[in-house]
Amino acid sequence: QVQLVESGGGLVQAGGSLRLSCAASGGTFSSYAMGWFRQAPGKEREFVAAISWGGRNTNYGDSVKGRFIISRDNAKNTVYLQMNSLKPEDTAVYYCAAQIGWAPTTAEYPWWGQGTQVTVSP
Repeated sequence: QVQLVESGGGLVQAGGSLRLSCAASGGTFSSYAMGWFRQAPGKEREFVAAISWGGRNTNYGDSVKGRFIISRDNAKNTVYLQMNSLKPEDTAVYYCAAQIGWAPTTAEYPWWGQGTQVTVSP
C-alpha cells in the first residue's frame, strides 16, 4: 500500500511563497506519476499540478500556471510544489496523489495523502 504524507503548509501573506512536500512510502515511487490537488471549503476538488515518473512531463491547472512549479526527487521519494505569488484564492487544503500511468488531471488517483492546509491572508 502506498502511503503519502504532505507537509509544508501554513499561513502566508498574499504575494509570498510556500513550498509543499509529499513523502511517499510503501511503493516504487519512481514508477508513479504524482499530482497535487486542492479543495477549499464548500468547493469541489481542483487539479493543481502533476508530474510524470521521470519528471519530463508536467501539467498545471490554469489557475496556477506561471506561479507554481512541481518537481520530484526520486532518490528521496518526494514530490514538491513550489508556490509563488500566492493569492487569497489559493487558500485550500492541498493533497498529493499517486497513480500508475499518465492521466494527470483525473480525480481517480488511487492513492492520496491526508492533506496540508495552506492559508493566504490578504
